Amino acid sequence: METTTPADLNQLAAEWNAARVLYPTYSALAREFVIDLTPCNDLEAGSEQPPRESVEQAAHWLNEMDERIQIHQLRQFLQTTTLVTPQLLQTLLLHHLHKDEKSPSDRDKIDFLLVQLFSLAAPSRLEDGAVTMEYVAKTLEPALGPVDRTIPVWLGPLENVLQSAHQARTLNELLHGGILEQGRKIKVQSGENYFQPVAMVAFARFSFLMRRFFFRLMHQDLNAIFDGLRELEQKGVTHIDCRRAQFSAEEPVLRLRMICQSWKVMFQAEYSSGQPLRMLVDLRAAIDDALGRSPAVSAAQEAAAASIKPPAPSKPIPHAASAAKPTAAPKTMAAKAAAAAPTSAPKFKAAQDETPEFEISVGNQEWNPDSGN
Repeated sequence: METTTPADLNQLAAEWNAARVLYPTYSALAREFVIDLTPCNDLEAGSEQPPRESVEQAAHWLNEMDERIQIHQLRQFLQTTTLVTPQLLQTLLLHHLHKDEKSPSDRDKIDFLLVQLFSLAAPSRLEDGAVTMEYVAKTLEPALGPVDRTIPVWLGPLENVLQSAHQARTLNELLHGGILEQGRKIKVQSGENYFQPVAMVAFARFSFLMRRFFFRLMHQDLNAIFDGLRELEQKGVTHIDCRRAQFSAEEPVLRLRMICQSWKVMFQAEYSSGQPLRMLVDLRAAIDDALGRSPAVSAAQEAAAASIKPPAPSKPIPHAASAAKPTAAPKTMAAKAAAAAPTSAPKFKAAQDETPEFEISVGNQEWNPDSGN
């Protein structure tokens, strides 16, 4: 007969408490994305002290959900719900960290959750230069524990990628200059090494800063479009050729202004997958063409303006549900704090289904400018 020790009982209690916190989140995700999975009866009942079998069934149910929840869905949900707290994020993070065998999807979720945790804890006006390895490690210590901050040689190229991103003058340059691909390649090739605490801190810092650069350039492009539309109206131009941006050859300037106004609300959310970023880049190019500007001239003007008054650092927005709904996917929340991070490196399952954080198309669905989304 198997003996259950006090340590075993404490472990079961910790797993059950974490599962109870995660269950409402996963149930909401199942409803949001129409994931067909039978509810977990014991978790539904909210039992306080279930038998071991119930804890194991709950763990199995959560793992099944993990396999079905895509990273873009998790990003969307966590960045549009108002229910996220550091404690909730930490429980969801530890749930993935404690897995014996991790997939690339688990890695991407862990990467995202680390950035969200850091974003919520960081001051809103934190300067880019203050986002050091030491600062990020200290902020994430409640989840990862003390971290030896000796950076392995293989992580060195991350700093070069950050420098390239910081020097990018337009969103088009960031998206198509190979910068995002370089960062992604380093992460994918890290394999099991990604789960070293120092590596997770380095990638969290990298992703946080890359996200800042990305959204600054995105809003810069959007503001440049508004300025260009205003200039066209002052010149008496009422229609321009916007076929390169998937609009018509005689697109009304007034209509473009209305569409961009809806984009401005949409882009308040710190979420990129599925949004019409390709359209944004191409629309700016079409407006520059209509004004007789070359991309080089426009970029030089922006670089000069940025050198006089750099954009204020903006804290990633953990929720924007009241603003507008993006066109691709919906929401989620997370969970409550549990024990410390794993002490040994887990098994890592390689796969090819990598999902970039910043996409440049609208996915499989065509974005309809008349849909009101």
